[in-house]
Amino acid sequence: MAESPLSVPIATRLATALLALSGGVLAQVHYHPDGSPWNQRADSGPDAVVPGWYYNLGLSGLRVELVEQEPTQLVVRYVFEGSPAAGKVEIGDALIGAGGRRFETPHRNGYGMDKFGAHGPVLDFANALEECQRAEADGQLALSVLRAGRQVDLKLAIGRRYGAFAPGFPADCPKSERILGELLARLVEAQQADGSFGDPIVDTFAPLALLASGRPEHRESVERNARFHARTTKPVDEDSLINWRYMTAAIVLSEYHLATGAAWVVPELVEVRDFLYSSQYMSLAQLNPQAKQSHPDSYPENERQQHGGWGHNPGFEGYGPIAMLTGQGALAFALMQRCGVEIDRARHDAAYAFLARGSGANGYVWYGDEAASQEDWADMGRTGAAAIANALSPWPGDEYRSRARRHALLIGAHPESFPDTHGSPILGMGYAALAAHIDGPSFRRLLDQNRWWFALAQCSDGTYYYQPNRDNAGYGSDARLLASAVTALIFSIPRGNLALTGRTAPKPAR
Repeated sequence: MAESPLSVPIATRLATALLALSGGVLAQVHYHPDGSPWNQRADSGPDAVVPGWYYNLGLSGLRVELVEQEPTQLVVRYVFEGSPAAGKVEIGDALIGAGGRRFETPHRNGYGMDKFGAHGPVLDFANALEECQRAEADGQLALSVLRAGRQVDLKLAIGRRYGAFAPGFPADCPKSERILGELLARLVEAQQADGSFGDPIVDTFAPLALLASGRPEHRESVERNARFHARTTKPVDEDSLINWRYMTAAIVLSEYHLATGAAWVVPELVEVRDFLYSSQYMSLAQLNPQAKQSHPDSYPENERQQHGGWGHNPGFEGYGPIAMLTGQGALAFALMQRCGVEIDRARHDAAYAFLARGSGANGYVWYGDEAASQEDWADMGRTGAAAIANALSPWPGDEYRSRARRHALLIGAHPESFPDTHGSPILGMGYAALAAHIDGPSFRRLLDQNRWWFALAQCSDGTYYYQPNRDNAGYGSDARLLASAVTALIFSIPRGNLALTGRTAPKPAR
């Protein structure tokens, strides 16, 4: 049997560089003088044949580069065999129009609040691709290309198998339902023999999407992943970059228990809780002395600085506690408490206080426990994790729900940076979408503003693709699996089958 395009194990590269909000010069991707991201290659999987990390143009089968000198063109760098573009579009062609309309708006490449979102040819192509798939259309995508100095007009047979996204997608949307069904099947196919999916991010979103589907046929796959987390976690662990994996284990095991009532999960969650206690920064006595030499600017000046947070590893290594992990830690505590695992109130409050210190007046959560400013915003992953953690707080008090709503409203007010967040954009996308769902109109704006991404990231084989992004991080054999997992989770959010998506009543114990 042929190997699934999603079945290759992947390696997580969680970027830790802290870049300025104003970084970049010209938003879909920030390209650099050294050729990045275009010169990056996938080392395995279906994208290993592509000579670089280029933009996927949906079902067309095209991969293109955005060129600074021609901001109203998309330069073709690869055409997948058997795709609608095969035999019609040539490598080196410059796309200058789609859907019968010439590209006129320049793209704005780079990173920053004034550049986020799809602009120019990328957005125009996505709109034309959607239009040709509508029920009243013929499934033919008209393209205009420059080839050897002259214009060539042609049509690609995209078809109408998927149709176009409904106004309320992914809810009440046949296209979203078809995509979700296909992605869930591919995730099951990609699951490894040990029950994992090969990466902490996919080991979070894939089982959650499968569980959220509510489909009995996926329950075995979710249980295999839950048992993988149970086998690979313990109260004392000295592995590297370990806190990411334990956050994942806490969240997945908790959701599995809340959905099934499986009693065997609770003792496993106690072990995970004990590890998270040991790795949460609560005292100067926990500091690894080497951190003062490796990252002197991040070393705490007093007991309260960065108090209550989690970093990549125990011992305050590197930059010390960060908001992305601390949001997940607070969420893990909240979910475990729902499962009947006792959580120390002081530790939980310390995590929430860390997130509050890192939030601006508008609700934007910065990298650590200090606000960037009172009105800045950018990548929303940290804000999303803080929002859902506050929304699920088990403690009484309006402040938690108030913070959650403020975070959600900010994501809805500025949905442009959704696919282009710090470190791992895929991780950020998942938490931003979960958080936006706290406020219905914010979720709607987030999805509508990024309809282009969901149209273009879909590949001609039905998988979803990890588009180039700000940090240009994580592209390898994971280009399909990461994006497929987060898309499946996002499309399952309206079902409300997870505590993360509003489900309140646990299943009876068994």
